[in-house]
Amino acid sequence: MPKQKVHSGAAKRFKKSASGYKRKSAHKSHILTKMTTKRKRQLRGTSEVHASDKVLVDRMMRAN
Repeated sequence: MPKQKVHSGAAKRFKKSASGYKRKSAHKSHILTKMTTKRKRQLRGTSEVHASDKVLVDRMMRAN
């Protein structure tokens, strides 16, 4: 049986976890010098993909 194709951009942005998919915070890669240290620290972690987007992310990860 051949491997399932995966949308390569989605594979870089999302990681599969036990409860669903994890994603990184937005607004973390541009003009970091103007952000406060507190703001950058808050953006450091990951968060869960919203329930309404889980279907789209699952479809991209399977690429069907």
